Amino acid sequence: MDTTYVTDQWPDDLPDQPADTNSSGNPAPADGAPRPVVWAALTADEAEFEWLRLNEWVEDLRVVFSIPATVIPPFWHRHKLLVEHLSALHTHWLAAYDPDQHGSAPFGWIRDLDEWKNRMREAVAQLGCRIDSCRPEQVTRWPGEPDPDVSDWPPPPNLQDRYDDFVTLVLWDVKRRRDIEARYMALVAEAADRQGAGS
Repeated sequence: MDTTYVTDQWPDDLPDQPADTNSSGNPAPADGAPRPVVWAALTADEAEFEWLRLNEWVEDLRVVFSIPATVIPPFWHRHKLLVEHLSALHTHWLAAYDPDQHGSAPFGWIRDLDEWKNRMREAVAQLGCRIDSCRPEQVTRWPGEPDPDVSDWPPPPNLQDRYDDFVTLVLWDVKRRRDIEARYMALVAEAADRQGAGS
């Protein structure tokens, strides 16, 4: 499966591939092994890159393996559960097809793909995500938990154009992360000013 981006399909303000990558396009740690993606810990720039990389790989995956929408629905990017499942499979694929991997590793990945599809089918059914619909995730609130902050929810899905919906969600997520980073840096600067004033 090709991991090269089709750059003419993406807005100009989305990031290029980071320089510290291996031959598979995966950001390479010191030992060269693919890293799991911890979505909650990504910076805005890292998230932007990971979104694009995962989206292109998912597009290839569903075509090459003829995966139906009951396993990978078009609006998978709107569900954290599905993003985690797809991201884990992608990392597994990167490891299996790494040039330094044993020659039989791809067979193991293909075998694991069947088990993964069963888990995805259950997750998609649980979420109620269909080829022409996408409802918000239903999270059971435990006693004492506040209602979710609706203002923090992503924009409603564009059911007429999956690609446009994906880009809209990515830009929303990147802005959300940048806002968090800006608030953090402001707090750091404020703490430094207080420390400087007190010395």
